Amino acid sequence: MANLAAIKNRIKSVKSTEKITKAMQMVAASKVKKSEKKAKDGRPFTLQLVTMFADLVSQIGIVPPPELQIKKATDNYQMLLSRRPIDTVGILVITSNKGLAGAYNANIVRHTLQKIKEYNEQNIAVRLYIVGIKGVAMLKHKIEKMNAQIIMEYTEFLQEPNAGQAQIIVEDMAEALISDKIDTIEIIFTSFKNMMSYNVEDFRLLPFEPDQADIIKKDEPEQKYKTEITFEPSKYEILQKVVPMVLTNTIYHALLEATASELASRMTAMSAACKSANEMIEQLSIIYNKARQSAITNEIIEVVSGANAV
Repeated sequence: MANLAAIKNRIKSVKSTEKITKAMQMVAASKVKKSEKKAKDGRPFTLQLVTMFADLVSQIGIVPPPELQIKKATDNYQMLLSRRPIDTVGILVITSNKGLAGAYNANIVRHTLQKIKEYNEQNIAVRLYIVGIKGVAMLKHKIEKMNAQIIMEYTEFLQEPNAGQAQIIVEDMAEALISDKIDTIEIIFTSFKNMMSYNVEDFRLLPFEPDQADIIKKDEPEQKYKTEITFEPSKYEILQKVVPMVLTNTIYHALLEATASELASRMTAMSAACKSANEMIEQLSIIYNKARQSAITNEIIEVVSGANAV
């Protein structure tokens, strides 16, 4: 009977785990639709903003007039957009604060380590700006023997991204860029495809190149004509306002895509966990019933044998 008790306790334990995974699946399912809508609704705006910005840079250039006032790092668009020799790369890595999302964080970390390895082979150092507790925990020990360093950890962001979070990241990385601590800004994030899949992607955010909009508008028809733009009050002041807007929106959209991918991955992982738990419960129930039937049969045999002996 001790064996029966052990099997019964195991079934009870698996059922308790199944309740947790089922609850997590339902929570993720309730949030993923909203996150998916935000990510998909933001794509057209991001596309048009980046396309407009590319046209703006191609017409204006990046040389500001002497009277342009610079109060913060994101105002100095000349330094942000100017190309320079690359000795140190700043990479924004977007992971999650929570686990139990399948291989979501592992895939991002693996991609990040590969990028670091490629840069190190070119004698280029890497400075990491990591969003998410999981990314910090997983990368902190893996980069000890690599020419890479974690500069900022963004682990207190809420589950739902907002423009304020993106602005904090932009200001930190822009300050590092104009102070020559890093020479470029890149982003590693997950692009949401559907409920079952996502892509780990990376692209260079700064210095911005006019053809960078092609990364976003892969399926857009090529424009044959470009209209001449009239700027008021001045094209340089407008560009100074547009640069922070483009940077903030791009990172904000990356956060939206990452959140939708994370929730979809967690929902899929918890669904698979629930399925596995059900299968395990069925198998343990069969084993329990067989053991119980065997115990009952042995008791009957013992009773009959005793009666015959009497």
